[in-house]
Amino acid sequence: MFNLRFRSPELSRLLSLGLLGLFALTAGAADKYSETPGTEGDGNFTIGPVYKIDPDLTDRGNPKGKVFGFSMPLANSKIFKGDDKTLDPVKKAVRKERKITVYVPAAYKDGTKAPLLIIHDGPGPLGSVRNALDNLAISKDPARTLPAFIAIAVENGGNDGKKSQRGLEYDTMSDRLARFINDEVLPAVLNNAEIKAAFPRLAFTENPWGRGVIGCSSGGAAALTMAWFRPDLFRRVIAYSGTFVDQQDDDAPEEAKFPLGAWEYHSGMKLIETSAQKPLRIFTHVSEKDIRPNDPEETYHNWVMAGQRTAAALKAKGYHYRFVFSQATGHCDRRVFDQTLADTLVWLWRGYHAD
Repeated sequence: MFNLRFRSPELSRLLSLGLLGLFALTAGAADKYSETPGTEGDGNFTIGPVYKIDPDLTDRGNPKGKVFGFSMPLANSKIFKGDDKTLDPVKKAVRKERKITVYVPAAYKDGTKAPLLIIHDGPGPLGSVRNALDNLAISKDPARTLPAFIAIAVENGGNDGKKSQRGLEYDTMSDRLARFINDEVLPAVLNNAEIKAAFPRLAFTENPWGRGVIGCSSGGAAALTMAWFRPDLFRRVIAYSGTFVDQQDDDAPEEAKFPLGAWEYHSGMKLIETSAQKPLRIFTHVSEKDIRPNDPEETYHNWVMAGQRTAAALKAKGYHYRFVFSQATGHCDRRVFDQTLADTLVWLWRGYHAD
C-alpha cells in the first residue's frame, strides 16, 4: 500500500514503525466493535419447488435513492491490468474497461460513514437490492430491517472460467480481489465527480463488519475468498450457487499452495475446518440442478456436493452461517433470488450497528 523511500535508513525505519503502530491502532479499534446477532436464521434450509417474489424486493413506493455509473480502464489498475500471464485473450477476450454502478439509498445521510455491499458481476441483482434498501432501511420492525448501506456493483474483467480475466479475479485463492476493491474501486467511488457533487461528504466505514460482498457462481466463491483472505476488510458474505470447485487457473502461482482452488475450502485441505475460526458471517446456497453433466473432472466440479460440504464445514466450525438448498432450480436461478434475497440481506446484517 505504501512505497516509502528515504535517504536515511533510520528515518525510514522509524516512520515504518509509526505506520505499523497506526495500523495496529486501527485494527484495535475495529476489534473493540461488538454485536449480538443471535442465532435466528442460522442453519440449513430447503425451499421450493414453488417460488414467489418477496414483496420487499418490489417497488413499494418508498423514497428512492440515487444511481451513479462510471468506468474504470483495466490498463490503469495496479492489480488487474488485463495482462496476467494466466490469460488467453485470443480465446477469452478481456474488457478494456469495467463498469461501476453505485446506489446511494434515500436513507443515507451525507457525512455519515456508510456500510457498503459489493456486488460482483456488475448490476445483476442491483435492482432487487435497491428495492430491499428502499423498503427495509426505513423499516420500524427491528427484526426486519437493513442499515442504509451503499451498494457498489463491480463488473468483472471479462469472459469466464480458466484462462479468463473473470476467472482470474473470482476463482483465484488469494487476497488480490479484496485489495483491488478496497484499494482501487472504493477510492474511485469516493473521488467520482458526479457522486461528490451529490454527496460531498460521502464516507465509508472502516469497520470490516460494515462491509459485505455478494456474488453468484464464481462471484459467490469470490465473495467468500475476499473475506477469507482479508477479514480485516470484509466480513459479511453472500454466495449464491457458489463455485466452490476446482476452477482456479492451472498455471496460477496460487496453485502451489491451493492446488484444487476453492474446492480446498471444504475438501482436500479442508481449509474451513482446519483453520482458526475467522470473524465472518456467511450465507451460501446451492440449487438442486447446480451440476455440470458429463464433466471429465466431475469430482472436483460438483456444485451440489461442494455447496453441501461447505455448509457442513461452516457448521462444524461454529460459524454464523445460513445455507439454502433450492429444489427444482438451476445455476444462479432468478427465482431463488426473488424469493430469498430480502431474507438473506436481513440475516446478513442482523446485529450490525454504526460504530
